Amino acid sequence: MSPKHLLLTRHEHVAVVQLNRPDVLNALSMALMAELVEALETLEKDDEVRCIIITGGERVFAAGADIREMADASAVTMLLRDQFARWDRIRRIKTPLIAAVCGVALGGGCELVMACDLVVAAENARFGQPEINIGVMPGAGGTQRLTRAVGKAKAMEMVLTGRAITAEEAWRLGLVTMVVPAEACLEEARALAREIASKPPLAVRLAKEAVLKSFDTTVEAGLEFERKNFYLLFASEDQKEGMRAFMEKRKPDWRGV
Repeated sequence: MSPKHLLLTRHEHVAVVQLNRPDVLNALSMALMAELVEALETLEKDDEVRCIIITGGERVFAAGADIREMADASAVTMLLRDQFARWDRIRRIKTPLIAAVCGVALGGGCELVMACDLVVAAENARFGQPEINIGVMPGAGGTQRLTRAVGKAKAMEMVLTGRAITAEEAWRLGLVTMVVPAEACLEEARALAREIASKPPLAVRLAKEAVLKSFDTTVEAGLEFERKNFYLLFASEDQKEGMRAFMEKRKPDWRGV
């Protein structure tokens, strides 16, 4: 791949995907989103990649959608364009996704953060859904994921007023995993990614799947799904290796099978 709007790097089992439209604060154009989905799906197919970091760089994560692409669109145009289908594909990525957020993550940028599994936020990070200020509302999951993350009252405030929250407030509300100094944000995300990548890959993927399932179903159905994934892991070599290593008091050698 040679994307125009992304920078891709890899080290051992961790890949870093950086949004790269700094001149427009990483506005999420349709071209950028197409490249991002393609990159994530390609990395997901690589057995050597066990965790993926999405970042926007040191100044900004993403200031939102590219408004120029939507300003004159009709309802029919937006319906036929179906640009949010790409967001559904991101949600189906099985490899754990970590957002490393410096600066603002607004609108689609905040929605991209919430599509990730863990969030490392710099102290200068800001999160918000300001779509109401331009006559629309969140459309890439903002009303749904934000409400699940921070609760109805705070989500209503953010969506209906367009106000952003600080990294510290986002952490208190449960929107982000940790808050770190800006200069350490990407390295802390890498450290977290390396820790996840050191775990048995099949168990990590099925565990992620089970946690996400809790948002889509009842507790009873979620528990049934969890148990089936738990039982399924007993068909893996990693389960045998992990339990054998525990009893032998040694470090396991994960093979991902």
